[in-house]
Amino acid sequence: MRLDAHQHFWALERGDYGWLTPDLAPIYRDFLPADLAPILKKWQIDGTILVQAAPSLAETRFMLDLAKDTPFIKGVVGWVDFDSPEAASHLIDLAQDPHLVGLRPMLQDIEDSNWVLQPRFAPVFETLIQHGLVFDALIQPRHLSALHHLAQRHPDLRIVIDHGAKPHIAKGTVTGWSEGITALAQLPNIHCKLSGLVTEAGPDWSEPDLTPYLAHLLNCFGPQRLIWGSDWPVCTLASSYDRWVQICETFLAPLPDSARAAIFGLNAEHVYNLRS
Repeated sequence: MRLDAHQHFWALERGDYGWLTPDLAPIYRDFLPADLAPILKKWQIDGTILVQAAPSLAETRFMLDLAKDTPFIKGVVGWVDFDSPEAASHLIDLAQDPHLVGLRPMLQDIEDSNWVLQPRFAPVFETLIQHGLVFDALIQPRHLSALHHLAQRHPDLRIVIDHGAKPHIAKGTVTGWSEGITALAQLPNIHCKLSGLVTEAGPDWSEPDLTPYLAHLLNCFGPQRLIWGSDWPVCTLASSYDRWVQICETFLAPLPDSARAAIFGLNAEHVYNLRS
């Protein structure tokens, strides 16, 4: 199965996308399954993982409802308020829906880089483990150390790093990010998404700007723990869906067919325990 393991839908009238403002004109409109379906067909992509874009239970339920009516949505990564005393019970409730495959707090928007390490969050992580769900880590390089501690604290927790931890590609900065990624890749419970890099590359990026970051992620995680995703429609702020697919296919072309099949679908199917 060929999968896009990271995409979003939203309906502006829902009103809980605080980050989505008119300044982001190309994506400041509704994006729903009918918009993505022809793109998936063009690239022979069999399914997607739909990822939260708003910090609300209501949006998670909105996504789960979309999944019920959209065969190509194979899984949903949702959200609960980790700060709520009812976070674990909310997760248990959401987990009754078979489309739920993980959770993603919006760590990149939280000032405290070590926020995720608070001991009071342990019940939420234990509930994720008990239900076989993934922790999607929306992080920046400043979070790499904290994520390393979290992964060691919960070795049975499956963690997927979103967007390669958002390296500072526009600044050409590799130091710090590179070492942190290398350390995280030593832990067997961590996978990483090959997604979202184009929006970190600045307005005048070219493919060679991405190559050191793509190469480091592949070298560290190998084809067994890299997961391809588009970050559509956010990626369209910097690249078309077509161009991102082409960049990744070209970069990964030297790998054996089995390795490319793993990155483009099989790894996601396994890590997220997707149902056909």
